[in-house]
Amino acid sequence: MASGVRPNASKFPEAEGRPVKVSLLVHSYWPESSPPQRRWTALLKEFCASGWDIEVITPVAHGPAGRRELAPEVAGRAFRRQKGQFTELIRRVPYLPHGNSQLTRFIDHCFSAAMSVPAGLFSRRSDVVIATAPSLPILAAGYLLARLRRVPLIVEMRDAWPDLARDSRMVKGRVKSVVEVAVDFIQHRADLVVTVTEGFAETLRGRGIKNVATVSNGLHVDTIPVLSPPEPERETFEALYLGNHGASQRLEVIIRASALVGDSMHLHLVGDGTRKPALQKLARELNAPVTFHPSLHGPDVLERYASADTCIVSLRDDWKSFETTVPSKTYEVLSLGRHVTAIVIGEAARIITDAQAGDIVPSGAEAVAELWRELAADRSRLVRDETSRQWVKEHADYSLLAEQYMELIAKLLNREPVASR
Repeated sequence: MASGVRPNASKFPEAEGRPVKVSLLVHSYWPESSPPQRRWTALLKEFCASGWDIEVITPVAHGPAGRRELAPEVAGRAFRRQKGQFTELIRRVPYLPHGNSQLTRFIDHCFSAAMSVPAGLFSRRSDVVIATAPSLPILAAGYLLARLRRVPLIVEMRDAWPDLARDSRMVKGRVKSVVEVAVDFIQHRADLVVTVTEGFAETLRGRGIKNVATVSNGLHVDTIPVLSPPEPERETFEALYLGNHGASQRLEVIIRASALVGDSMHLHLVGDGTRKPALQKLARELNAPVTFHPSLHGPDVLERYASADTCIVSLRDDWKSFETTVPSKTYEVLSLGRHVTAIVIGEAARIITDAQAGDIVPSGAEAVAELWRELAADRSRLVRDETSRQWVKEHADYSLLAEQYMELIAKLLNREPVASR
């Protein structure tokens, strides 16, 4: 399962005769499929190939249903170490079974985060602790572990917290103030804060946080095939959304848009999330041409992409925090070369425009429906060149992003890189 280290691959020298040791605290990791899992699997592939010593502290795999569905040999056992896909070691902590509600998920995250501290203390000493949001309890666990170990703390903000909690009204009243104060407290005391967008990095700098850097989401472009253009003539226009079905995406808009277009189109929604039951109910009430699919992987995902005329990237436009948020699936769609229906604002809209990947459309059913009617009538607009893929290769390929991340860590530890790989 673990792979060997490429010879002469390391850009970063060993210090004191040993490689850099990293403790990563994350609420979801391999073999689960989630945004933090995909990001850190890609990053750690490069970290491990460069000879770094990585230990991942994470719960027993139990997503997305909130319970363990895989064999213990794969999902892991609590407080046991497990070999990862590369040279990393995974230390599992227990979890609490839960459903789809935000409250039960939050309680589970709190429990697993609390268990991560003793797990980290009884593991080998690291040079740096990295804690990655949006699981806010993990940030507190990372802060406590780093202070007890007396090593630097890197806080990774993959979403715009605490702004997102304020916009979504996830927490209210005194609880709201406690969450905001706690996140702000940890951000100001971290040795480095890493964001995935430049916009949120600027927001944090404006709040007085000095050591902030950006390492965006991305992918390994060479692992993504280039799809053939959509058929020049087709009776039914197909739109595809693949990702989380939550409040942030406001998928009600595209369901209503599909109902307005009618039987001349078909909308496919792939994935899971807290809003999925309500979305299914809405589609039935509107008799919308929508098919819901479970989460797909591997060849099934590519088959669904190949069938689509346009791929949807969607975030609601009434939450200010989303001006500095880029959905992680954006880079995958850009690499595939499919037309993008982009219902986004701010930095995400700028990326779609710079990559010449598709159309930016307001978050309204009428506007989206009108765009889809136009695309169905003029299918030449669906044909893309390789501009968007080239943009990802230059700005969001994980081989480059991981190198940036390692440079940041090396600088933090006063271990300057030497020769390039």
